[in-house]
Amino acid sequence: MSEKSNSFLLLGKKIGMTQIFKEDGTIVPVTAVEVGPNVVLQKKTLATDGYSAVQLGFDDKKKQRVLKPEAGHATKAKTEAKRFVREVRLTAQEIESYEVGQVLTAANFQVGDRVDVGGISIGKGFQGVMKRHGFAGFPASHGTHEFFRHGGSIGNRSKPGKVFKNKRMAGHMGAEKITTQNLTIEAIEADKNIVLVRGSVPGHKGGYVTIKASVKGGFAKRDFAATAAPAAEAPAAE
Repeated sequence: MSEKSNSFLLLGKKIGMTQIFKEDGTIVPVTAVEVGPNVVLQKKTLATDGYSAVQLGFDDKKKQRVLKPEAGHATKAKTEAKRFVREVRLTAQEIESYEVGQVLTAANFQVGDRVDVGGISIGKGFQGVMKRHGFAGFPASHGTHEFFRHGGSIGNRSKPGKVFKNKRMAGHMGAEKITTQNLTIEAIEADKNIVLVRGSVPGHKGGYVTIKASVKGGFAKRDFAATAAPAAEAPAAE
């Protein structure tokens, strides 16, 4: 049995949903995700930072919005400052195969890989208990009035004399970090850095997402840096 990899992660952007057809005519709903190019901005080691990780950046930031510390940090990787920056924890052995300035793309994935996709869910604003928690509501007949969509009793009499913490009630819904697990990559358009993931993923169109090896399924371990583009050349001195 091949060794599984669960520590590989890339950054991307949700483009939207569509559908593809398999050879037998089966329709498969998929979400298009632009994965990369990701640039390795920094390598963190036990000696310098107390832990091992690789910092990735995705999507160039507008120059007029770049702060000087961001510009200096990106210059070390010979790239532009990025809008979406995240770290992925790696072992000391895994981090050795990465170099600052290296570019990772959708080519690092393969069709059939199982991945977890995380993002910020679509915000719904303030919602009642029926929409937010799936409450049934009250009967629409037999004398019910004014309380069709209410949540019902939230407590008791003098004992316990309070509303317990975490009671499901109306409130803000959505706009929180969630992860959809164990999705299958159905197709890859390497020239456009697009992967088609079976099913839906969190967030709205244009929202940033993380796509990584599934903690449940994962995929066969391989040298991810081997398929990466080489690090950028240093700018010539004037």
